[in-house]
Amino acid sequence: MTKIAFIGAGSVVFTQALLADLFGFPDLGDLHIALHDIDPERLSTASGAAAYLATEYGAAPRITAHLDRRAALENCDFVINIVQVGMNEATRIDFDLPARYGVRQTIGDTLGVGGVFRALRTFPVLRGLALDIAEVCPDAWLLNYTNPMAMNVWYLSALGVRNVVGLCHSVFWTMNDLADLVGVPYGEVSYLAAGVNHQAWVLRFEHAGRDLYPALDEVMARDPELLRRVRIDMYRRLGFYPTETSEHSSEYVPWYLHDAGEVERLRLPIGDYLRIIEENVAQYEHTRDALKAGEPLSVENTMEYAPQVIHSIVTGKPRTIYGNVVNTGQISNLPAGAVVEVPCLVDSLGVQPTTVGALPAQCAALNRSYINVNELVVRAALEEDPRSIRQALMADPATAATLTVEQIWSLCNDLVLAHNNYLDPALGVQLTP
Repeated sequence: MTKIAFIGAGSVVFTQALLADLFGFPDLGDLHIALHDIDPERLSTASGAAAYLATEYGAAPRITAHLDRRAALENCDFVINIVQVGMNEATRIDFDLPARYGVRQTIGDTLGVGGVFRALRTFPVLRGLALDIAEVCPDAWLLNYTNPMAMNVWYLSALGVRNVVGLCHSVFWTMNDLADLVGVPYGEVSYLAAGVNHQAWVLRFEHAGRDLYPALDEVMARDPELLRRVRIDMYRRLGFYPTETSEHSSEYVPWYLHDAGEVERLRLPIGDYLRIIEENVAQYEHTRDALKAGEPLSVENTMEYAPQVIHSIVTGKPRTIYGNVVNTGQISNLPAGAVVEVPCLVDSLGVQPTTVGALPAQCAALNRSYINVNELVVRAALEEDPRSIRQALMADPATAATLTVEQIWSLCNDLVLAHNNYLDPALGVQLTP
């Protein structure tokens, strides 16, 4: 029997989607789905949804629910991490406090002020998770979905988790969207992307050996409104298409968010993630209430990577996915030890990153700015150095384009105070330069 633990299973909508994909594989054999969350109501809802989906798909897994994480992890083969520490209240703080200083954010979960403090809130939980895995399921594959992806995978790897890979759907859906734009079925497109999570680059985009970038240029020329998107603007100037939405992409560079004219020109929805989290709450409440009323749930297959990884490792069916892994030479002009996003082969031997080589110089330059922030945040946690938090935001492209260094230190002092309940004590301190 294959045991799969969901850590943060109370993220019910996403848990349902992953389970729908898993239960859609008839050849996975016997499954034990161990659900863990610290919120009893959400855990109960997740358990009810899992049972409903199993019936709908004609599956017969063993489903257990655990408030105790170690019990869920005991003898696991796979661990899917989808925790969100602090939930919506902490996310609103990540937006509201920086906004008082004039910092604009759209999503705030990967880099910038929001990404840095989301990482610092999450690291203590990841440390506990890493210790539990080492003791009760050391050979398990940890499949991480929690953002900030690159910082979390870097930190988990530094803590000694052997089999960890970060999974994100941005490359897959970017290529679906690009294929649709140029009028070629996604299944007929060949592509190669590499970089860092949410800022990888489409290095090759082809159909039957034909470069599709000229076709994309023709589409852009026919529709000037496309030029009013950050990722299109970046593609025109850098020569390679970024693999994340414009809302995300705007936060990792110093060029757009600090300027009101650019925000207007590129139609950037400031604070958009606050709308998304309210939608997520509404979706959760709908699922909870539907289960209580005995009403049907509507869940579609998602094409997420975690179920595919599990299926390939269990059955040996080879696949290629995009994974976030420690750079051991996969991208030669990015720092060794950083977390990079590259194609990975998956089969019964596990997840095996492929070597891409060197990125175009201009793409690597932006990735290194992103990695600089990651490194300083991970260092802050590993070395219990609160100065590294401030230094990370001094190095952050969008933050440094908006605030003075004095403002950055003041904002950090406000945020460590606001999030003090979640931070390591050594990091939750006030500092002067």
